[in-house]
Amino acid sequence: MKNKSMIKMMHRLVSSCGNYKTQIRAAYIPGFFKGLFMKAPLMLCFLIVSAFMTGTITKKMCLISGLVLLACVVCQAVLQNISDRLQSAAGFKVFADKRMQLGDHFRKLSMGYFSEGNIGKVSSVLATDMNFIEENCMMVLEDLVGFIISQGLMICFMFYLDWRLGLVSVAGLLPIMLFGNLMTRISISHSVAKQEASQKLTGAVLEFAEGIGIIKTFNLLGKKSKEVNRAFEESCDKAIGFEMAYAPWWASYMIAYGIGTVAVLFVSYLLCANGNIGIEFMMGMILFLFDTFAGMKAYYGNVARLTVTDACLDRIESVFDEAEISNDGTETLPKAGETDSEPEISYQNVSFSYGDKSALHDISFDVHRGQMVALVGPSGGGKSTIANLLARFWDVKNGSIKIRGKDIRNVPVANLMDNISMVFQRVYLFQDTIFNNIAMGKTDATREEVIEVAKKARCYDFIMQLPNGFDTVIGEGGASLSGGEQQRISIARCMLKDAPIVILDEATASVDADNEHFIQEAISELCQGKTLIVIAHRLNTIRNADNILLIKNGSIAEHGKHDELMKQGGLYKSMVEKQGM
Repeated sequence: MKNKSMIKMMHRLVSSCGNYKTQIRAAYIPGFFKGLFMKAPLMLCFLIVSAFMTGTITKKMCLISGLVLLACVVCQAVLQNISDRLQSAAGFKVFADKRMQLGDHFRKLSMGYFSEGNIGKVSSVLATDMNFIEENCMMVLEDLVGFIISQGLMICFMFYLDWRLGLVSVAGLLPIMLFGNLMTRISISHSVAKQEASQKLTGAVLEFAEGIGIIKTFNLLGKKSKEVNRAFEESCDKAIGFEMAYAPWWASYMIAYGIGTVAVLFVSYLLCANGNIGIEFMMGMILFLFDTFAGMKAYYGNVARLTVTDACLDRIESVFDEAEISNDGTETLPKAGETDSEPEISYQNVSFSYGDKSALHDISFDVHRGQMVALVGPSGGGKSTIANLLARFWDVKNGSIKIRGKDIRNVPVANLMDNISMVFQRVYLFQDTIFNNIAMGKTDATREEVIEVAKKARCYDFIMQLPNGFDTVIGEGGASLSGGEQQRISIARCMLKDAPIVILDEATASVDADNEHFIQEAISELCQGKTLIVIAHRLNTIRNADNILLIKNGSIAEHGKHDELMKQGGLYKSMVEKQGM
């Protein structure tokens, strides 16, 4: 179990703020003076009461006291404003930058990270952890410093009244701090488990929401609801477990606070009864009796908030610690056609594993400029892995992949992706206008260019039938369009990008016959003059491929043109005959 003090957690939070940490620490200065002005009215009231009890009070003293009280209130407001400008505003800027950094980090992670059950963690970090810190903790750092300062001032004032009162105050403060630190330890030990339960809950809810169509279709609402309920129950159990462990120490802390307060009052009474302090001192003591340990009470009242923040920082840092795909290459890919002596694409003894699970074994083949290579074979054989390695969704474990003679690991990812377009079987469109979804292929595209590629992709007609044409906002994931319409927009996006290499994950595999005709026409437009790698499920679409690779169990089992493979009489011929070609 980690054993951190609140001071250490505060220091960690500030240290995580990068360029803004100096600005946040600068807020401690107005916080210090605000602490002084917070206690000044009490001390002023003590002086007024003392003057009243001794009969030395005057109108001038009352007037000056009133003006000083007003000045204290105004100064507190001004200092609070300065502190908020330095600290709270910086907190929102910190996490605005963090979100941008995290987005950039996600862009550089391998696709494996997102396929290993981390979506719930990513969602929790972005939607829960960062929001919690910026809304609940950044603005209280200066307050925590103020609480420490005000507590120190109260102890000093007790020694000013009488050294015995000062000693009693210190003695009363020690058990309060002891139980406060024990509360901190309990809170830390449970906060990690609570956040992990929250992460699992987020993942379960996301999975349930994303799969609701399948769940209803197969009448799995009961089973899947139980899984979500189990996640809710686990989150609830962790929260209750924390409260059960925390409550006894919180009660002990409050008892120590009460006993310390009573002890100060009792000693004040004895000192007054014995004539060691005057009645005016006794009355002044009663004025701020319950403020004696208020600073430390407020300080430890933020234990749960800071420990949850510490657990949030752990998760945020764990995401940032995920290894990125190397992007320190300095070579640049030659333009298509500049190096015809080299294959456009060359796989050389490529092997790859997903963790301990081997996926590809010693894959080698070349694709020359303008050629079409088709990847066919049983599901799970490694076809998509071969294509995804070209786009560096993962990096090869052994061997190399080259484009125009350059190892793609030695090329900046941005330069690599400028040369590759991908049409996935499963299309994702963003909740934005159709124009912007197409223009992702070329961010500076003119409206005329977008309209032109929409016509070539056979999607112009249905776009113009929508309420606002190209300015129609579509649902997240393209939910307001049919599958065929989504696919044609994704093809238009790739056309606009105009990359020399196109990867097609059979775009017509899951659409109806009417849409298939339009999509085939759109693909024909897209592929003119391009180098193609096609993952084929419908074998009639790749009859004219320059090379067909039959991938089975991570290896190339057969290769050649359609007629050559048919003559071999192997698995390819069997697959063709099953499809009735």
